[in-house]
Amino acid sequence: MDEAYGTYVERAGRLTQKTVYHAQLDNIQESPKYERDERGYYHPAAFPGFSIVTPLAGEDVDNPKFYGQLQDAQIQLLRQVSEDLLVPVPPASLHFTLADLIWADAYREATAASQEFDEQIQACVAKSFAEFARQPGERGTLQWQVLGLMLRPRAIVAVLLPRDERSYERLLSLRRAIYQNEALLNLGVEQQYLFTAHVTLGYFGAIPPELDRVTLCELLAATNDRWLEAEPQVFDIKRAELRRFTDMEHFSRTEKFPTLEF
Repeated sequence: MDEAYGTYVERAGRLTQKTVYHAQLDNIQESPKYERDERGYYHPAAFPGFSIVTPLAGEDVDNPKFYGQLQDAQIQLLRQVSEDLLVPVPPASLHFTLADLIWADAYREATAASQEFDEQIQACVAKSFAEFARQPGERGTLQWQVLGLMLRPRAIVAVLLPRDERSYERLLSLRRAIYQNEALLNLGVEQQYLFTAHVTLGYFGAIPPELDRVTLCELLAATNDRWLEAEPQVFDIKRAELRRFTDMEHFSRTEKFPTLEF
């Protein structure tokens, strides 16, 4: 399902164009991943599951400048949109999901059917990591960078672009080791989406009927222009981690959870 390097680069570039934003804004809607309390404050909704991610921004000592530019973009967006339109992901929780595994109802059903499901996921991912480590290919840090903002139906994300073909192909090799693992398939883990590397900055809250879509398009495009004019901050990916999440803000792991050093 994942694309060749050149195809990915071309598609990612199209997704961050202002002309695309106009059509996408017609389809945005409030995200169910956040709930509003009686006082009007948003809180993360229960959304449990497992994924393979880079270290969270709050724990990543290798990429402070990279995450700093994303936090700056968050701040600029929040200053210029209506208070309820965008619910920001806490800066410490920002991360890059390398591979989605299982979530929401599928995860709830799996854990209800087997009390050992979490342990089985851990063991299967460890085997996928070991399979990847045995594959030929140059070892070392993968390098990505921000390309621009993209609108999703329920979120605003920063799209990532590989700095070189090796960084892309190595990540695809890891994803194949995961999604072609028969034991994981038997647990209900399968690739469901075309891979678009990104970091989610915020989820949509209430969409006001009077939303000025033209102004929002200009705001997103202006953010992209600032990134293009500035020196790109390289995102060094040295490690992949299995994490369990309870919602879109809390991603945890124990020492028993497998990790992979690129």
